[in-house]
Amino acid sequence: MLKSLLIIIPAHNEADSIKNVICNLFENGYSNILVVNDASSDDTALIAEGLGVKVMNLPYNLGAWRATQAGVRYAEEQGFQNVITFDADGQHLGETLSQLIKIGNETKADIVIGSCTQRGTLSRHIAWTIFRTLSGVGVQDLTSGLRLYNKAAISVLSTKGATLLEYQDVGVLLLLRTFKLLKVEVEVPMKKRENGKSRIFYSWGTVAYYMAYTTMLCISKLKKINNK
Repeated sequence: MLKSLLIIIPAHNEADSIKNVICNLFENGYSNILVVNDASSDDTALIAEGLGVKVMNLPYNLGAWRATQAGVRYAEEQGFQNVITFDADGQHLGETLSQLIKIGNETKADIVIGSCTQRGTLSRHIAWTIFRTLSGVGVQDLTSGLRLYNKAAISVLSTKGATLLEYQDVGVLLLLRTFKLLKVEVEVPMKKRENGKSRIFYSWGTVAYYMAYTTMLCISKLKKINNK
């Protein structure tokens, strides 16, 4: 177990799953948990508070990445050395965190990504293939929200520059690469989400927006690299 570890769970209207998610973490020995309540209109915050974990209530909906960043900034302010980002929809499993921690300790990586390449729709896999090529980021599961960040990564992700990003995927990885931080990837099992739907991959319209946004981000980054 890592010392000074905070589990960050961004959550928007996850009342149906948040209890199971938190209890699964408890069962695996993790009790230092922050739920970032992203202006939910349901009982997400009340359920989490009732289980005794810390809840950060955002005044309005920021979206998954900025809610996550709010948690990362809290971790930096409180002096945590490591954070793990963990989804609130029931996909991630508490028993897999020991794998991320073990790999992080062995490799001294700044970022450890828990990947599950078997999941997802055709549109997700098309997007992964395109953005691996465009970005040069050698990560198989680009959209995994299951990530371990150490102190160096926490510092980078707390900056104003990181606030401009919209998703915790290619943009975050490109930003971290700019600071020459080491990343590794470990294959882990994931469950189907207990409720709700993917914010990106539930319709071709949202996929189109995501692909346009991320393509421009990759092109912009590559231009900066080529102009150096």
